[in-house]
Amino acid sequence: MTGAGTDHTKECLTGGPAIILVRPQLAVNIGMCARAMANFGLSDLRLVSPREGWPRTGALKKGAHAAAAGAVHLLEGAKLYDTPEEAVADLNFVFATTARERGQHKPVLTPAEALPGAALAIAGGAKGGVMFGPERTGLSNDEVALADRLITFPVNPAYASLNLAQAVLLIGYEWMRASTEAKAPFVADPRSPPAPREMVLSFFAYLEGELERVGFFRPLDKAPVMRRNIKNIFHRLDLSAQDVSTLRGAIVRLVEGPRAEAKARAKRTAAEPHSVSEDKG
Repeated sequence: MTGAGTDHTKECLTGGPAIILVRPQLAVNIGMCARAMANFGLSDLRLVSPREGWPRTGALKKGAHAAAAGAVHLLEGAKLYDTPEEAVADLNFVFATTARERGQHKPVLTPAEALPGAALAIAGGAKGGVMFGPERTGLSNDEVALADRLITFPVNPAYASLNLAQAVLLIGYEWMRASTEAKAPFVADPRSPPAPREMVLSFFAYLEGELERVGFFRPLDKAPVMRRNIKNIFHRLDLSAQDVSTLRGAIVRLVEGPRAEAKARAKRTAAEPHSVSEDKG
């Protein structure tokens, strides 16, 4: 199943650091990691001794594919390794993710600090990767020792454990920010032109006239302040010409009541006989 944001007519970004899942335990988490990777243009998925083997079969495969939500190509292209050493052997630099201090005197970075440098290195031809440990325990100290630097996440210190796919998603997001212009993929439709001041003043005059007619400006000594407050409310809205036209039309309808055709329709409806069901029991 693909999501509403999937559009195969657009360019599919690829590349980035390898995402290395060390001893992942759940097929569905591997699928969700693939989805997170696809969201942010990461395409090198490496699996180290996943529990129960890989590729998955039967229900496990079905669960992983469903969780991938259209990123099945990453699952099918995943590389399988027996050890972390084999998984990082062709890389020039490696990050290890961790939620706790390891006492290994390595630089500790947040994703926002780590990924810009990684993007520059990869753009220059280097190959890098980010290692993630098993869902329950994280990476062992020996596995962390394979990395050049540590990545940790600025999270609630009392609840620092992230879901595996969430951690991959955060890395992917910072990779996208670091490696692209990271602009919003779409923009709002252009608004109608700003309302000319003459149009706004005409609207104010009409509105104030109708409010005066129904006795809104009371007590009279407060009327000047009330008029200014109303003007300032609308000025803060940065009104477009369409905004003013719509507001004026709405107030006209409130003042004048239903249009003639609406009145006629209501009159006809009221005159029509209503059917009454009879009890024939």
